[in-house]
Amino acid sequence: MQQIIFFFIRNKNFLLFAVLFIISVGLTIQTHNYHNDKYISSANYITGGVYTFRNNITDYFSLAKENDQLLQENLILRKKLDLFKETEVFGKLDSTILQNKYEYFTARVINNNYSKTKNQLTLDKGRNDSITIDLGVISSKGIVGIVSDVSENYSTVQSILNTKSRINAKHKKSGHFGSLKWNTEDPNVVQLVDIPRLAPLKKGDTIVTGGRSTIFPEGILIGTVKDFHLDNDDNYYYVNIDLFNNMTSLEHVYLIKNYEAEEIKELEKAVEDEE
Repeated sequence: MQQIIFFFIRNKNFLLFAVLFIISVGLTIQTHNYHNDKYISSANYITGGVYTFRNNITDYFSLAKENDQLLQENLILRKKLDLFKETEVFGKLDSTILQNKYEYFTARVINNNYSKTKNQLTLDKGRNDSITIDLGVISSKGIVGIVSDVSENYSTVQSILNTKSRINAKHKKSGHFGSLKWNTEDPNVVQLVDIPRLAPLKKGDTIVTGGRSTIFPEGILIGTVKDFHLDNDDNYYYVNIDLFNNMTSLEHVYLIKNYEAEEIKELEKAVEDEE
């Protein structure tokens, strides 16, 4: 304690200067439009760098947890490899198709909002890393969102915890499709709507991506049925889904690029134009 007091006494002049300098800079920015504009421009430029620096520090203290996660992923891959050996012919066929259609990129989450109504994430990959808008984003546990904007070195993702988000999803057992959205009440729970009442839903059933889009492959994990009830028309279910992902602690994600997406979009647009 005495050493801390002696430090402040020895450096009191410098510390006083530093405090006064910071105050003067703040007052200059607030009272002069030119300096304020320059400050905002500079702040926007370095935001990505600040996020990266902050997350480098955070990652250092979470290495043990990350190692555990990698071990779990390796275990999953080992199980898939064993399954591949048991069904070698079909496994090779499916693998070849997927490799030709999709490419996967890794990225790190450097900023994550989950307490707003239109939440987004920031990733440390951008155009220089072949990232474009409308790429699907997932983690090792399930779906995360869709790339909404890209700069040279960074990208933003519209989280599934966003009131504008709509993702095609289905009940895994029956194959009935619906639309995934979020009601803003809980970051661990999303909603699946437009599931017909004839679907044999049960609590704990798995919900996955439906594959009826150019963004996500079919079968990406989303979560499990928490509870459900019929909507006002008594024709469709309103289903609450417990997410597999913990959307409040995302660190590493995968981006999915569908090489057939542009061809499909062009074809569909041509059909719409003819109509």
